[in-house]
Amino acid sequence: MLDLAIIGGGPAGLSAGLYATRGGIKNVVLFEKGLPGGAIANSSEIENYPGVSKVLSGMEFMEPWQEQCFRFGLKHEMKEVENISKDEKSFIIKTYNEEIRAKNVIVCTGSTPKKAGIKGEDIFYGKGISNCATCDGFFYKDKEVAVIGGGDTALEEALYLSNIASKVYLIHRRDEFRAAPSTVQKVKANKKINLILNVKVEEITGDNSGVTGLIYKDKNANIQTLNVPGIFIFVGMNVNNNILKQNDSYLCELNQYGEVKVDLNMRTNIKGLYAAGDLRESAARQVVCAASDGAIAALQVINSLH
Repeated sequence: MLDLAIIGGGPAGLSAGLYATRGGIKNVVLFEKGLPGGAIANSSEIENYPGVSKVLSGMEFMEPWQEQCFRFGLKHEMKEVENISKDEKSFIIKTYNEEIRAKNVIVCTGSTPKKAGIKGEDIFYGKGISNCATCDGFFYKDKEVAVIGGGDTALEEALYLSNIASKVYLIHRRDEFRAAPSTVQKVKANKKINLILNVKVEEITGDNSGVTGLIYKDKNANIQTLNVPGIFIFVGMNVNNNILKQNDSYLCELNQYGEVKVDLNMRTNIKGLYAAGDLRESAARQVVCAASDGAIAALQVINSLH
């Protein structure tokens, strides 16, 4: 039986593995179907992680994390976890061909940004298209950018980008927003944010260097173009909580968005089960925060075993 199973090999999972193994837990396995690194490994540039002054690609940034974790004895099983359940004795981790038991589990499966389904979105993702203003906004300092979306996140990110970009075009398919009234008021009062409402984005355009703009159809069905080097898409997140599903319910308590409810120590309402990173509620969706979550969860496991 494992002392600790960590599900997911992004910053939260690797940080949890590092702290757990260095903290003296001997039997720790990280389950990650691919190479550890997480979604951030796909990022073209990272320059806001404390203590790392050199601008690195996501792959370059995450590579030493793996080396450091494995140095202290973390084991990596390249297997996809299909489900986690629990009986009176332990947690049961099911993969496609076996069941593994563990005393404690830290789930770090993250979340996935929803795609808008716009032509060119897949081609230029990471080449001018982003889902994170705090990650990539600085690259558009004093430039014009577009934000696609109409919820709280889209408007909040537009406000954030207005402090960096010269102009922000906020594009929404409806004529009203689904965000909090106070946030809507701030957006409408911001002179650097231009609203383009009741339109349908038809295509994101670009060339070998990346995004050059987008094409949209206005409320009169006229085709319009907008030339911008950066486009931020915020149409929601898919929380990767499927492995916690138990028939018609879930192993632990979730909030209305499907995010795992945790306390300040990353503990769920099930003893021995922790959630860290973007999977948990109120996550900041930043690498440094996910790493912190993983460390906190691992420290709690260490305390419970000693």
